[in-house]
Amino acid sequence: MAAERLFFALWPTAEVRDTLAAEVRALPGGAGRPHHPDDLHLTLVFVGGVAGDIRPCIEAAGDGAAAGSFQLRLDEAGYWHRPRIRWCRPSVAPSELLTLVDRLQAAMRRCGLEPEARPFRPHVTLARKAAPLRSRPLSPPVTWDVDSFVLAASGSDTPPRYRMLRRWPLAG
Repeated sequence: MAAERLFFALWPTAEVRDTLAAEVRALPGGAGRPHHPDDLHLTLVFVGGVAGDIRPCIEAAGDGAAAGSFQLRLDEAGYWHRPRIRWCRPSVAPSELLTLVDRLQAAMRRCGLEPEARPFRPHVTLARKAAPLRSRPLSPPVTWDVDSFVLAASGSDTPPRYRMLRRWPLAG
């Protein structure tokens, strides 16, 4: 069996997902390949392809990463040229979000996995292979009450591409 490509993520509620999907449709210019609404998420830590025997350690990392719930305010839309990705993100990352990411990264190290070297840039990918978009405020911003995080896996090549494996609540 092939190794699964795993990642920890924030998974939006249906309401937030619908709002983000509407935002994709409202962006000017060529939207490229929009993400399926069920695939919209904010990656916390990309784990990558792992053998099944390390999965219990990864799940234990989720068990030990408890943090507080928080409100995420996605208030900026923009574009990364090299991967040709349109995204939305918070202009200010809540401290609870950064704490959760730090805890998950530390736990991955205890599992013998090294987190990505790139700095964490919280964002939701809206579309790939898209035309350039000048950074701009989202008006109105998308407000997301974050009360859980998930371990997800890459699925098929057809949308939706990702599947949730497990969910952890965040303390209220």
